[in-house]
Amino acid sequence: MDQLEFFDIPSPCIGVCEANSKGFCKGCFRSRDERLYWLELSTEQKRQVVRLCQSRKARVLRARQEAAARQQAAGDDPVQSGLF
Repeated sequence: MDQLEFFDIPSPCIGVCEANSKGFCKGCFRSRDERLYWLELSTEQKRQVVRLCQSRKARVLRARQEAAARQQAAGDDPVQSGLF
């Protein structure tokens, strides 16, 4: 039996609204089509988009952490290098 839906899935938009080089929003991590057709998506499709956005965000955060760790391991402190 399907679960009853009492509330619509809200848009994951956080108001940044700037696309990266791959076309994903830098704020909510939705693709162009996901942003454009959000209001036309079913509840299940919206849930899937939100899951995809969470996955994309996690990937970006991991990549940033790995890049920071590589910089630190190389002895390149981004805070200190910006001072001189």
